[in-house]
Amino acid sequence: MTLYPIESGNFKLDGGAMFGVVPKSIWNRTNPADANNMIDMAARCLLIEDGNRLILIDTGMGNKQSEKFFGYYYMWGDHNLDRSLKEAGFHRDDITDVFMTHLHFDHCGGSIQWNNDRTGYEPAFKNAAFWTNKDHWEWAVKPNAREKASFLPENILPMEESGQLNFIDNTGKSYLESSELGFGILFVDGHTDKQMIPHISYKGKKLVFAADLLPTTGHIPLPYVMGYDTRPLLTLDEKMTFLNTAVDHDYYIFLEHDAHHEICTLRHTEKGVRLKDTYTFEELFK
Repeated sequence: MTLYPIESGNFKLDGGAMFGVVPKSIWNRTNPADANNMIDMAARCLLIEDGNRLILIDTGMGNKQSEKFFGYYYMWGDHNLDRSLKEAGFHRDDITDVFMTHLHFDHCGGSIQWNNDRTGYEPAFKNAAFWTNKDHWEWAVKPNAREKASFLPENILPMEESGQLNFIDNTGKSYLESSELGFGILFVDGHTDKQMIPHISYKGKKLVFAADLLPTTGHIPLPYVMGYDTRPLLTLDEKMTFLNTAVDHDYYIFLEHDAHHEICTLRHTEKGVRLKDTYTFEELFK
């Protein structure tokens, strides 16, 4: 098995929304805001090469939305999905599986693209199976008012229409080892229903793709919960369990949204779990 970090593009989000009830005077120390109160965000994906399988975890925002849409997110930097795949030695047509932690637009938008004459949409990975779970799919296609702006039909429905959609069976389980994909999956419900957190054994380490359970290193303290989370009190419980497990089992946490840190480890302190070390992917796995 070989892993490759895939940078699909950087953007900005409102710092207050990203930190919920935590005052700006506190979160601004770790995630400094610009004049518009926006903080730096990444859309960092992960590619798993395992035998004849190429599994891409999340796909970023994509590029099919309008200029007005992207204007809300202050895109910055020169990362994009195709360039990052090329740097790893691959093309999107090589991808055999696309695993989506959840179906918010910044995690799955790159899965779907315009068709050639821009009259409709088609999968951006024509040879790939798309993986979600049935509970989250139903949650996304019949969205609540709070999340409706994050579940865009053009990002989601073409997966089913193409016949490439697949469901992971998570009936009654909070964690399972996926025989289909070859890694463990933790199911969490605080941010959105049945978000999936991959746990990958790699080179003697346990690498956990944190998605929106832990967006950045600035979100490590327990009360630092996003305003976007649909069940923030549940996030508190899920996050407490995850953080303690991460310390006790020496997890290396792959940060999807932290624009300035790729991987971190954690430690127990008198104040609770806190940041231990940060690493680039290259220096950790060189």
